[in-house]
Amino acid sequence: MFESRKTWIVAVLLLLAVTVGACGFQVRGTSNLPAKMERTYILADDNHSGFYQRLRDELRQADIEVVDSPADATSIFSILHDVTSQRVVAVSARNVPREYEVYYIVSYTITSGQDTLMDERTQTQTRAYTWDETKVLGKIQEEQLLRDAIVDDLVRVVMMQISTL
Repeated sequence: MFESRKTWIVAVLLLLAVTVGACGFQVRGTSNLPAKMERTYILADDNHSGFYQRLRDELRQADIEVVDSPADATSIFSILHDVTSQRVVAVSARNVPREYEVYYIVSYTITSGQDTLMDERTQTQTRAYTWDETKVLGKIQEEQLLRDAIVDDLVRVVMMQISTL
């Protein structure tokens, strides 16, 4: 009886795997990137920005070789604009900032030889947070967490756009 139950469980798991695979399901994080991006060079003014670092990591996770020289690349991902900052959104009656907005703006294009795989695109993400001068360290950490979340969202959007090429 134990052997027949074991066989039945294996059959159900196999059927489930085939069904999930047939419906087009993909594990989050995997993507179908163009073959022309097999070896990609990332051209950027700031190789230490959050967007650059996270994009590089995400491309590597998608089995794209990120190369150190444009001569070795099959495509070039050019980061044309990579800016993050914050601005005051609301102030108190005493003209003290009460709410800030963190924003991140990136512009990019992708080329492969003489071909343009993706025309210039610009993505902007913002997040707001309240300011309390009695909790400065916590608010500074909150700002950094928001900035990191914005970068994750931007990279996710870019990777989805690339997978449609």
